[in-house]
Amino acid sequence: MKAILQKTILYGALIVSFSLNAQQTETDSIQKQVINKNLKFNYKQLIIPTVLIGYGVIGIESDGLKFVNSGIKEEVNENIDEKITIDDFSQYLPAASVYGLNAVGIKGKHNFKDRTIILGTSYLLMSATVLSLKSITKVERPDGSAFNSFPSGHTATAFAGAEFLWQEYKDVSVWYGISGYIVAAGTGAFRIYNDKHWLTDVVAGAGIGILSTKVAYWINPFIQEKIFKSKEKKTTSIMAPFYNGKQLGIGFIKTF
Repeated sequence: MKAILQKTILYGALIVSFSLNAQQTETDSIQKQVINKNLKFNYKQLIIPTVLIGYGVIGIESDGLKFVNSGIKEEVNENIDEKITIDDFSQYLPAASVYGLNAVGIKGKHNFKDRTIILGTSYLLMSATVLSLKSITKVERPDGSAFNSFPSGHTATAFAGAEFLWQEYKDVSVWYGISGYIVAAGTGAFRIYNDKHWLTDVVAGAGIGILSTKVAYWINPFIQEKIFKSKEKKTTSIMAPFYNGKQLGIGFIKTF
């Protein structure tokens, strides 16, 4: 009778322990599936960045859009009193806000490691695209200082960060994302105000920034699996009471 009781208690504890471990594993798996589903590729999300980039590219050769660029430049130069270099800092503000919000306890969609990988991927894609186009197009800046005006790197950086902020916090509050886009738009406006970029440069930069971050989110599961795959080993812990006829105690087993 004692032996039967001992085995019953032990088996019961083992079943409970394994059930809890399985439930936790299943919960983690479901959470990852939900996040990946929300970040699944959707061609409709390409419409806005594609239109923005297309406008900028067409503007390189279009006389009509060049006329618009010149008109804005003349209007700005007539009313400009002093250049404001806040855009050198505001370009990074949307992305920095993600880490700031997490620091004060407002959690976003991803943990520190995952969101840093996503942001790094976005910046890598954005920088490669911007630098390549600058080298190919060789558009003169409005102030005549260089031939690397198209597209605006500051604006691309700002909008990449704004989309990053939107993706991480849109489920918490859309206002976080909206504020990021306001800052990004302001960064682009100051690039024009400071006579560093044409309107077409800024519009194209915005499209590149948005698209870079969207792509970074879409390919993140692949990057995590192939490049940053976790090497942590899963462990299972089991606690079970025992009784051998004379002694009563608790046994502990941990597998690595």
